[in-house]
Amino acid sequence: MFRARAEGTHRPPVRGDSGLMTEKADIRGSYWIDTAPGETYPPLDTDVTVDVAVVGAGIAGLSTAWELARAGRGVAVLEADRVAAGVTGHTTAKLSAQHTLIYDRLRRTRGPEAAHLYARSQTEAIEHAAALVDELGIDCDWERRSAFTYIRDERRAAEFRAEAEAARGAGLDAEFVTETGLPYSVAGAVRVAHQAQFHPRKYLLALAEDLRARGALIHERTRVVGLETGDACRLTAETGARVTAGAVVIATHYPVFDRALLFTRLSPRRELVVAAPLAADRDPDGMYITPEEDTRSVRTAPYEDGRRLLIVTGEHFTPGTGDTDKRFARLTDWAEEHFPDITPTYRWATQDNDSTDTVPLVGPLPPMSRHAYVATGFGGWGLSGGIMAGRLLAGLIVGDRPPWAELYDPRRLRSVLREAPAFLRHQAKVARHFVGDRIPPSHADSLADIAPGTGAVVRHGGQRCAVYRDEDGRLHSVSARCTHMGCLVAFNAAERAWECPCHGSRFDTDGRVVQGPATHALEQRDVHEEEPLED
Repeated sequence: MFRARAEGTHRPPVRGDSGLMTEKADIRGSYWIDTAPGETYPPLDTDVTVDVAVVGAGIAGLSTAWELARAGRGVAVLEADRVAAGVTGHTTAKLSAQHTLIYDRLRRTRGPEAAHLYARSQTEAIEHAAALVDELGIDCDWERRSAFTYIRDERRAAEFRAEAEAARGAGLDAEFVTETGLPYSVAGAVRVAHQAQFHPRKYLLALAEDLRARGALIHERTRVVGLETGDACRLTAETGARVTAGAVVIATHYPVFDRALLFTRLSPRRELVVAAPLAADRDPDGMYITPEEDTRSVRTAPYEDGRRLLIVTGEHFTPGTGDTDKRFARLTDWAEEHFPDITPTYRWATQDNDSTDTVPLVGPLPPMSRHAYVATGFGGWGLSGGIMAGRLLAGLIVGDRPPWAELYDPRRLRSVLREAPAFLRHQAKVARHFVGDRIPPSHADSLADIAPGTGAVVRHGGQRCAVYRDEDGRLHSVSARCTHMGCLVAFNAAERAWECPCHGSRFDTDGRVVQGPATHALEQRDVHEEEPLED
């Protein structure tokens, strides 16, 4: 039996993504990380040779590694932070093939067969996870639930009826309904039965334990900064240690190596999560999402003393834009309005990447497609998508190509023209940051304007500097240019992080990389309290 340790009663310091402190000391960070601390794995400190190297230990990376290890391949997993502590450790943890309004769009843009293959690949991923839970005896709060995409605006009911019809035509057990378990009325909903929810970190920690038992290597705190391809692939870690492999899988959520320029087809977004204990008799008994109100998602999980934990997600926004504290307040107000008398005890944030044609990019990584593979662009549905990706990539590597490989292939060309409007919108937004960020004056008139616990981008010595003042009044100064492609970062006060609005890289207050695609820290800058700033 492989069981992750659960310690739901302790109260460690509140932390956001990858160890960033959150604002409120009385509210904990990610529930999944809080209740499953897990084992630690050593950093890579020596050169190794394996059949396949997997970069990233989220659900896509670990699922791929596990499938390959089961197939008899020698595998090394390299994770920049901790296993399942990044995006997967901050998800809402729904395992569903019902991905908001995907099937009617697929039916119209890529045909009924594409919609069918999408539904089949996602459904098989869910059932594959269910089989692994049984096979490995994983205690991960596995529950079967119906998934609902709902609308409250009567004017959009026809759109949701069309989605229900398309989902049913694709092979899902889908129907249009007007009654749900939510404590408020809806104009209509697409209901898909027999989906699932679980504790993703407990599931993945168990998978990691089984991987190690199968002889795989797992290395945490091992940031990969170099990739060479040829007859063999060579990865170089920040420490200088190298991994030689016959094939490499880049499963870092946003690709840290992107010679195919996939970043032009990916748009990063952040969403916030608040969670609160709820009496069991108030459980809405389902997994819910609506595109209205800047997205609202609702589900529950098993909690202490027979209660449920209400998990509410929303406030979709581009990293580095807007006031995150205000967004948290709006989301909390919404949760308390619709579920009265709750007291939030957790809050965290997650980050996703949307592909321009709404379908993930999973498969060979061009132009290095002979030995390099990628999994990205899951658009908020990375759990079923990550399990699907693991099966797809392992199949490609061992020579067992699944029937839906073409649907997800990053080299696909058929949808390029259909992607054009979304592609142009994304590029226009990035261009505004490349050009517009160089024009505005300093975000602070003087260093004295930067209060403890806050940060600002200022001009000093002819350069843009990102300056943070800690609670003790000390200044922490780094370059404001993201090391990925040079956009200006912005400060997220709620999570105490510098964020790049172009491609979603995130850095801590000392400039260290928290989340890629950047692989190098922000350069240190020498800014002193008494020095004047430039206009």
